[in-house]
Amino acid sequence: MTTLSAQSALVPTASRALGLGFTGNLGNIDAYISAVNRLPMLSHDEEISLAKRLQENNDLAAAQELVLSHLRLVVSIARGYLGYGLPHADLIQEGNIGLMKAVKRFDPNQGVRLVSYAMHWIKAEMHEYILKNWRLVKVATTKAQRKLFFNLRSNKQGLDAMTPTQIDALAKLLDVKREEVIEMETRLSGRDIALESPTDDEDDKFSPIAYLSSDLSEPTKVLEAERVTRLQSEGLESALSKLDARSRRIVEARWLANDDGSGATLHTLAEEFGVSAERIRQIEAAALKKMKGALAAYM
Repeated sequence: MTTLSAQSALVPTASRALGLGFTGNLGNIDAYISAVNRLPMLSHDEEISLAKRLQENNDLAAAQELVLSHLRLVVSIARGYLGYGLPHADLIQEGNIGLMKAVKRFDPNQGVRLVSYAMHWIKAEMHEYILKNWRLVKVATTKAQRKLFFNLRSNKQGLDAMTPTQIDALAKLLDVKREEVIEMETRLSGRDIALESPTDDEDDKFSPIAYLSSDLSEPTKVLEAERVTRLQSEGLESALSKLDARSRRIVEARWLANDDGSGATLHTLAEEFGVSAERIRQIEAAALKKMKGALAAYM
């Protein structure tokens, strides 16, 4: 099944189901984009309801509605990657796969909209497709560029950049603009850059692939990192505030004094408070238990 026919097979069925009255096959990418832009968007409450139906009952009809209502998002994101010279329809197809993965993994209890969650998965699939299929943009497309491509090397002397005088002379000889000569010389003198580093050398660590999205931008991990940060800041302070002065002093001295975990010993604190090391251990255990209960609200 071709890319467009695969996409087209989805839209008519959904359109009838959602009351759009669309029938027939989508013959080209413009018709597909027009069709998905007519699909209704979901309200927040509708989105949560459908997501819960999918999560709790594996309701595929709910999954379909979630996917269809976000197809326009895929089209919008795909438009930003057209500069790589790859077919728009193929980019959309790969993005749709990412959207379906996002819908499958989406948790309505996380407190984020599907549109925000899905963007990572859509872009990840498009990035993977580009990495596997990207080629250099064609060096010559117009008639003037083709003329320059075949004549520039034979008229250029050596490997050095052409002087303004040489550029003007070649432009006059080939009857093209001097700007076109400069552009073609730049294209031919440029070299390919590997997206991935071929070695482990320090100089190659920042290859272009390093600037693509990483696993750290995956929405679930972002939310988890935010939860940990919240737990370490306001959650910890709130839990400590529920302790009496002695218990707080013991916990801070034992666990929060140094970043490397080398806190005060039981015997040191026993001397400070004039009790046994065992009593300090008991106070510490009780305090940590109390803090654990207070931190439950931040988990």
